[in-house]
Amino acid sequence: MFTPRLAVLGAGLMGVGIACHFARHGHAVRLYDTDPQRLAEVPAVASAILRELEASGQQAPADRDAVLARLTPTPTLNALADATLLIEAIPERLALKHALYAELETLIADEAIIASNTSGLPPDRLAQGMRLPERLLIAHFWHPPHLIPLVEVVPGSATLPHLAREVSDFCAACALEAVVLNRAAPGFVGNRLQFALLREALHIVHSGIASPEVVDQVMRASLGRRYAMVGPLEAADMTGLATVQDICQHLLPELASGTEMMSLVAEKVARGDTGARSGQGFYRWDEARHQRIQSRREHQLRFALKP
Repeated sequence: MFTPRLAVLGAGLMGVGIACHFARHGHAVRLYDTDPQRLAEVPAVASAILRELEASGQQAPADRDAVLARLTPTPTLNALADATLLIEAIPERLALKHALYAELETLIADEAIIASNTSGLPPDRLAQGMRLPERLLIAHFWHPPHLIPLVEVVPGSATLPHLAREVSDFCAACALEAVVLNRAAPGFVGNRLQFALLREALHIVHSGIASPEVVDQVMRASLGRRYAMVGPLEAADMTGLATVQDICQHLLPELASGTEMMSLVAEKVARGDTGARSGQGFYRWDEARHQRIQSRREHQLRFALKP
């Protein structure tokens, strides 16, 4: 079993969440960032994650101090020189990632693996200019990683064949659901499915079929529950493929295929209504709405999201 010396690069919410997950499973993790404020906040952010898990019975309160002790924030890359699995979770700017990889390759061993948490950049673009491009792959965690167990492992064309399976097996041993893609594609699998659904949801609202409230209620009360139990292809088998074929013949031509519905989003962004952070998007994000979402989240943690 591949048991790496772990480092996470980037101490934002994703980076701390990833590091905290592995620390919960007994691994020491060095957490690198250039921002002293972010490094100073690591214990508080990690503690908040652990308290949420404790409240739902998924983490023993007595273990909190031990988990936090496994997290070592550091502002220097030299402190990561002996790491054998480095998970990069810095902002989605290609030049920034390339500069980081170039510096890392002067420090780490040739057999060390660099796994990018990018949500969309293809592995071959990430590996351009690397001294050893065969060491790079994508390990795409989903936010928040302490609640959503998926990790999409995506090798590049130069990635050594055994590395994707090593990383996948290690993640699986830490109670994550790791999948290895056959090849890279924009959006991998999860985001392709997510944005295909979003396009249709926007189309339904844009064309006047239903309101945002109805679209979201339908999703939560039907597909949200179904897809927690079976995936879309399992559901197709259960429905019966002949029936699926019949439905698709008349329904697929009616589904959204362009980008016209994106005008809904563009109009809101132009007004400054960018969503929850601005206080207004498709909904008004007041304290009552935040409380409703938090209540649903706590319910799911307690009753539905336990591993």
